Amino acid sequence: MKTIVSSLLLIALTAGAAKAQVTAMPRDVQDVLAAVGPVWGNDIPENIQRTLEVYTPILRDAPKDGVRVTRDVAYGPDAAQRFDLFQPEGRTNVPVVVFVHGGAYVRGARNVNEEVYGNVTTYFARMGMLGVNAGYRLAPAAPWPAGAEDLRAIVAWLKSNGQRYGADTSRIYLIGHSAGATHVASYAFDTSLQPDTGAGIAGIVLMSGRYRVSPEADDPNFDNVRAYFGADAGQYPQRSSINHIRGAEHIPTFVVIAEYDNPGLDVLGSELFSALCERDGACPRFMRLVGHNHLSTVYQFNTVDDALGREIIAFIRNGR
Repeated sequence: MKTIVSSLLLIALTAGAAKAQVTAMPRDVQDVLAAVGPVWGNDIPENIQRTLEVYTPILRDAPKDGVRVTRDVAYGPDAAQRFDLFQPEGRTNVPVVVFVHGGAYVRGARNVNEEVYGNVTTYFARMGMLGVNAGYRLAPAAPWPAGAEDLRAIVAWLKSNGQRYGADTSRIYLIGHSAGATHVASYAFDTSLQPDTGAGIAGIVLMSGRYRVSPEADDPNFDNVRAYFGADAGQYPQRSSINHIRGAEHIPTFVVIAEYDNPGLDVLGSELFSALCERDGACPRFMRLVGHNHLSTVYQFNTVDDALGREIIAFIRNGR
């Protein structure tokens, strides 16, 4: 009971911090988030565009000093198997943060524009970490478990080559958002998708992902889910990362949801959080971003709205 009460207190405190940070943003950003939030799910493509348009100019003017960028590094033979490295100048033996973008399994790229998603890895490089902005293969050409396989290849590349870029390869953290969070969870929890030596990572941050696959008539993205996970619903339980938690290595996990998330993803994130609490007898780090929508949770990195960034840094530094 004490653990549950403490966890609920942490959720309340971090939610309050997130709200305070949103109000530190320029008024036009606050107005767009307030207007889009309650109707996010009514027109997701339009609301993505509105959110992107208001954040891009802010990220263009955001600080990027002290960061050396090496672009288009290949970690596999496919054209999509590329990443950009964001290295803090003059630093060595630093933790590695791999950011894995979303896109409903069938679309998306590591660079939406010149600012997004490089803002995520710029932020962590400015905080003294090696940032890896990762691309990966997409469905339907690359169905399940291609996302987890690509993460396995990224980790292997970093283990072999990361020291040349100042990395401490014993401290690799994967941050996945949306479909990217699904791929991170699959790799971290399903041991059949890992090398025999284990996942090789120090922790994961799961932002607004899908961890249980099930056919839902009102799911606006389910055609894309089917393109990745397959048409045979009988395979879905085995392909759901939440069903592998009990047999998985106990990798430190930080679960994040948004107040205005894509339909159902907040529930799935909360379900994963609860399953980890039950498995471990202690709850992992959790954050609900008040006032944020499904995309602004990522666009806010490297702005004054850094509540989530500070929580992730604390998670990395404390190891939990």
